[in-house]
Amino acid sequence: MAEQFSQILARAAERKGGLAAVKALTSKPLTTKQLLEYTSADWLAAFSKKVFQSGFVWRVVEQKWAGFNEVFFDFAPEKILMLSDEKLAEKAQDPRIIRNGNKVLTIRANAQMIYELSLEHGSFSALIANWPCDDIISLWALLKKRGARLGGNTGAYALRAMGKDTFLLSQDIEAYFRGHQLIDGGLTSLGNLRKIQAQFNEWQQQSGLSYQEMSRIVAMSVGDNYLGMADAPE
Repeated sequence: MAEQFSQILARAAERKGGLAAVKALTSKPLTTKQLLEYTSADWLAAFSKKVFQSGFVWRVVEQKWAGFNEVFFDFAPEKILMLSDEKLAEKAQDPRIIRNGNKVLTIRANAQMIYELSLEHGSFSALIANWPCDDIISLWALLKKRGARLGGNTGAYALRAMGKDTFLLSQDIEAYFRGHQLIDGGLTSLGNLRKIQAQFNEWQQQSGLSYQEMSRIVAMSVGDNYLGMADAPE
């Protein structure tokens, strides 16, 4: 059975040294107005970075990121979509980037997704900014279906990095839901995703906090995540 969010918050505070400490370790998502200020290139860059970080050393990706911007026209989708297969293969061998041909292909594929969804919704930023957070799992599903390598946690982490309000399915979040027997079987099965979304919706009604803040606090309330240790991998 799930706890009241006040119980989760109290436990996180006990572990982290008080409510002020918990607050200092959380942050708020961007507003709808702020999200609308992003360009399609901003979104393509964010998705591309998370794709390359997946299963790789994040520090190395950060070190190489200036090179990615140089090679891929600052991720302008209209320029990326003009690249032929041959030119894209050539860029995949550029020493300024991480030379992974399969991941390089996702840059053009996700540029196509952003272009198509922009036509359907006015702009890609409008789609993301106006998506209801009480059904964020459907946005994850859309990115997985229409995009390339944006399933699992990749799409969700990209959204979080850009400031879209979302919870994450970190190891600590999974541990909470399994420990309280709220889910069973595969973490990302549709049934379990709906249960997790519904629980976060209930907590949101109780707490008035953003999904981002709640997700962080739940992560801080479980596992070996004590004061003085590394912050929760949320």
